[in-house]
Amino acid sequence: MIMRFTLSASLALALTAAACARDVDTSSSDGDIPARSVAMAASVQDVAQAPQWDLPEDAWRTADQEDLVYIDTDHGLVIVEMAPEFAPNHVARMRSLVQERFYDFLVWHRVIDGFMAQGGGSRTNPGHAAEVEGLAAEFTVRRSGEPVVTELQDRVINPGALPQSAKAGFWDGFHAGTQTSALAAITGDGQVQSWLLHCRGAAAAARTSDPNSARSQFYITRGNAEHLNAQYTVWGRVRVGQAAIDTIAVGSAMDDPGFRPDNIRSMRTGDELPAEDQVTIQIADTDSAAFAAYLDTLRDTSGNLPDICDITVPTRIME
Repeated sequence: MIMRFTLSASLALALTAAACARDVDTSSSDGDIPARSVAMAASVQDVAQAPQWDLPEDAWRTADQEDLVYIDTDHGLVIVEMAPEFAPNHVARMRSLVQERFYDFLVWHRVIDGFMAQGGGSRTNPGHAAEVEGLAAEFTVRRSGEPVVTELQDRVINPGALPQSAKAGFWDGFHAGTQTSALAAITGDGQVQSWLLHCRGAAAAARTSDPNSARSQFYITRGNAEHLNAQYTVWGRVRVGQAAIDTIAVGSAMDDPGFRPDNIRSMRTGDELPAEDQVTIQIADTDSAAFAAYLDTLRDTSGNLPDICDITVPTRIME
């Protein structure tokens, strides 16, 4: 059933556990976090602040645990859902590095308010990276059918680098951009390009000026970053804990020797965790009639939707 939102004894205990967890010494040799106490506290807090979505049961999908990354921060738990359909190689890289415990006790070394929080550097070396090859860019995916991206509104691909007009909508609960499907008739291979958008909460791969240089550092957006669309690989989206990302200490270890970055205490994939430590997350089916009806409630008097990045995809946590 859905979590209840009243302040109960269990909620109070969970919040207390989270507060205590923030005082844990991150130099501990024990690489595993007490996931349940932190996860439950963060989950309850997030859901308590979320609206009660009035959607039928068949209008929800449950995120696969193997596609969830649990990030324990100094400010609470963040859970990112990965999108292997759009960035299979980047998702595979993240999954591998997470399961190798590469990110544990690294830091959020470059954080710009209203823009993004970049993680994966170390306290002594902001440029710290895994000893792996750079990945080929997965800025866009060519498709003829799956994954299906809805076309809800016109939207420029990227106002700076690619000012051409395209469409924007959703794919499986992810904010996405796409060339209109009508172009498939004239592209030669019958395919069009689609990409995940840098709306607030996007998780993406950091890189140098070389498009094929992404190794291990990543960032999560704290605002909409349209200038990065189709120029950086988005591999996932925050489903729980965006408030924690928005609270990470602002600064740059590269530019400010006195900056004290916040910690990435640990990262785990959901399928690594025991069942009692997993958080069951459900996301609205953005292809459903119920979601279409929800969108209709957001239209203005002229029938126009808000910008795609300003549309919240309903998400809930199950008990």
